[in-house]
Amino acid sequence: MSRRRRHGLELAAGCTVAIAALFLGTGIPAVADPGEPSPRPRREVPPEMLASMQRDLGLTADEARARISNEYRAGAAEPGLRKTLGGAYAGAWVSGNTAELTVATTDAEQSATITAGGAKAAVVKHSLNALTEAKRALDSAAAERPPTAEAASAWYVDVKTNSVVVQSARPDEAAAFVAASGADRQVVRVVESPERPGPLYDLRGGEAYYINGAARCSIGFSVAQGDRKGYVTAGHCGDPGDTTTGSNRVAQGTFQGSSFPGNDYAWVSANADWTPRPWVVGPEGSDVTVDGSQEAPVGSSVCRSGSTTGWHCGTIQQHDTSVQYPQGTVSGVTRTNVCAEPGDSGGAFISGSEAQGVTSGGSGNCTVGGTTYYQPVNPVLTAYGLTLTTG
Repeated sequence: MSRRRRHGLELAAGCTVAIAALFLGTGIPAVADPGEPSPRPRREVPPEMLASMQRDLGLTADEARARISNEYRAGAAEPGLRKTLGGAYAGAWVSGNTAELTVATTDAEQSATITAGGAKAAVVKHSLNALTEAKRALDSAAAERPPTAEAASAWYVDVKTNSVVVQSARPDEAAAFVAASGADRQVVRVVESPERPGPLYDLRGGEAYYINGAARCSIGFSVAQGDRKGYVTAGHCGDPGDTTTGSNRVAQGTFQGSSFPGNDYAWVSANADWTPRPWVVGPEGSDVTVDGSQEAPVGSSVCRSGSTTGWHCGTIQQHDTSVQYPQGTVSGVTRTNVCAEPGDSGGAFISGSEAQGVTSGGSGNCTVGGTTYYQPVNPVLTAYGLTLTTG
């Protein structure tokens, strides 16, 4: 363990933060079925959602409105058609800019029933029941003997192609996985894919992280260095090369730079599972958005977020303070009357929506109050060529 982290707990703030009437549609009437509940009344779609659909799906405003209407009506029609078609039902999907409904069946004689319901009919070989049975066989095999992510990164029922798809970077290994599962090979398709799915997590100022699986500190602010993304924190929390895990103990990143004593700052690059957010954990777990890093003058209100004591506020007492820690002198920090405790180190200090700095150390606690120093954030950004992640 490094000298800075052996003594980390000596720092009082040390390691351990309505368009219901707008049916422009393509003629998809809901199929009434006494056994099905009536569709819920729909709320008006927010204009922001319509704008996002136009941007991301390449739609016109009218197409976006029509799509929402028809998707809703398709969702209302599908249960009745599924019930009517019975065991021959093979799935349903919408397509095109305005979401035209297609319903699949293994029985060609049911096509007229589908078109009478306002949908396009597709006659296929395998029923949805057959597809689902094959998918369950794969699930059971994976539960007993999980395949590697290269062998099978994902598998799913694809009603459009009337098959169960297994995505794989190594098709031969995927074929072996399918064969061992006992799934009907006529139903399953292996598709070569480089995808390596993984869970995604947010980086938020004030949340906990762990250094080399042991000591705990707090995230300061999300940052980027070119294509690399991560966060700034206190320098006494770790040395370059030290690894970090998140509050959930999932692998997170690596210290890229660290300075302590003299300064008390560091930055950690995060892996692709973690997404930097322009947020600090605020009162009651809320997200406080960071808009910039303009330095607040002496006397300004300032709040701190940390993984031990959460959200506390006070005022800025003095800038450009030098403080003598057992490990040596740290200069250029800001003195505040905000309380902090061990584990809050590295956490975010913010004034309004402007990032101020990362928690360094101090005295006292959040029961009786105390004095806490923060390392201003702008020198950290300059030192490592970082860009603050803002909202």
